[in-house]
Amino acid sequence: MRPELRRFGTTQSPVVVIDEFSGDAEAAATLAEALAPFPPDADSYYPGIRRLIDERDADAFAYVQETCREAAQFIAGAFEVERFDLLRASFSMVTARPAELRPVQRAPHFDSPDQKYLALLHYLHVPVGTGTAFYRQRSTAIERVTETNIGVFVRAAAAEGAQLPPDSGYITGSNAYFEQIGAVDAVPDRLIIYQGSLLHSGIIPEGASFSADPRQGRLTANIFVQGH
Repeated sequence: MRPELRRFGTTQSPVVVIDEFSGDAEAAATLAEALAPFPPDADSYYPGIRRLIDERDADAFAYVQETCREAAQFIAGAFEVERFDLLRASFSMVTARPAELRPVQRAPHFDSPDQKYLALLHYLHVPVGTGTAFYRQRSTAIERVTETNIGVFVRAAAAEGAQLPPDSGYITGSNAYFEQIGAVDAVPDRLIIYQGSLLHSGIIPEGASFSADPRQGRLTANIFVQGH
């Protein structure tokens, strides 16, 4: 396990990157394969399919719990939380092709304005050239969405989204509305931890696999926790 703390943007927002996190990403991927096929995501913002994990999925849920236990020391150190609660976990796959994206899926997003709402993203099967990028909204200079600035961000994002060409696809690097402030490459068995309030988007290059097969497509484990 090789941890690294990176900081992005003018806010110097922490992003924890841990390589060789589990020591066996294939074991986690095998758990995902056993739960396939995944259903369409109920959250229309995610451009793909995902399988929620709960206590009824004994082996997969044990993997989620172990991931949280192993990540706890890094969460405490980087995000100044004493404890956290598991909110939601899933195996997820990006399957929407660029032409199929809704306007909101063509721009960076946030998960929650709560600064203690944290995302743990474990890369399992990942095509070369993919990853996760972090952004600043140019018109407002917002990097992290908060309860104070959420209205400003949403209004600007809605206006800007209406200006995007219908064939713009996934955001790649910077564009007229968002500046990329950092990025993490997807590497099998790499875990990254970041605040859900930090504007982010998956790096999905042209020619990426959009397969719904966990053995072929972009497979990740997505875990969300609430820090206290």
